[in-house]
Amino acid sequence: MRDIRTILSAGACVPLAMLLTVSVFVSSASAQGFVPGTGYRVKGAGDDFEDTKWTFMHNFPKSSRETDQQVREPYGMSANQRWFESPKRGQPDQLLRVTPPKGGILGSTGALKMRTLNSYIPGRVTGKSAQDDLLFDVGSAIGGTIPVRKNPSVVVRVYLPPFEKWENCTATSFGFRSAVMSSATQTKRSLFGSKRYKKREIYFPGIFIQFNSKGHRGAAVDSASFILRGNDYNVDYMVREIKQTGWWTLGMSFTSDGRCHYYASPGIDKLTRKDHMASHFPQSVHCEQFHTYFFNVCNSQDGQKWSTDWIIDDPALYVVRK
Repeated sequence: MRDIRTILSAGACVPLAMLLTVSVFVSSASAQGFVPGTGYRVKGAGDDFEDTKWTFMHNFPKSSRETDQQVREPYGMSANQRWFESPKRGQPDQLLRVTPPKGGILGSTGALKMRTLNSYIPGRVTGKSAQDDLLFDVGSAIGGTIPVRKNPSVVVRVYLPPFEKWENCTATSFGFRSAVMSSATQTKRSLFGSKRYKKREIYFPGIFIQFNSKGHRGAAVDSASFILRGNDYNVDYMVREIKQTGWWTLGMSFTSDGRCHYYASPGIDKLTRKDHMASHFPQSVHCEQFHTYFFNVCNSQDGQKWSTDWIIDDPALYVVRK
């Protein structure tokens, strides 16, 4: 199996102009799949951040293969060797174990705070939106990938701070993503004829959170939205307005037909069918294998403003069939 750190190539932050807000792309409730968190929790494929010695060694300068083809080893990695830097874009500049904000999981004493300042090539400032990635090493935890016929799903609790504490810009701020494998039929032509073969490709369905800053693009008040990547036509679009901050539970599940099912609910309770947002063949592909999950943290990359502070707790991987 190829190292996920080598093949992972997540999409960039979503420009606002590319997003569609029409509802025609949202799947009906009849295609909900199953609720994320159903079945068995996979041991070692998550983190509760309860270890008071949880730390992350950044190993700066970070990688930026996406923009300048530079992979700067050794990669950043957490002390428990579950989290690591993305070779493509590098990890967020600050990763700290913190006390969960009020209203979090009952009994939890630890959560992970993520924020970033220099989200582009180390030492360069562009003033444009850019992102860093924090990847979870599912492959090492389970010894490979998970066929979607086993119905994998991922769930995480995410704390959304009050809107006045978000980075003041209208753009994507956070992403909860999965890495999945698909195979496409391609044709190789030569003087002796043509041959069809299957080519493996990796894709990255996910739930983004976009901030809509007051006064920008005519917005009357600060607000946020869930953006999905992407629908059956490989289009990213706004699926739901976020009307309250605080803790949210996000989830993605994968069914044997190759669909990804997106869920979100305010609070920290388990997800239910009523929390279904949409179901799609993400980015126009049929998922075949689940690789891992990861997080994006984005900012305007002006060298001065930190991103919004994002806090996550208890990310976990589940399978319906062992």
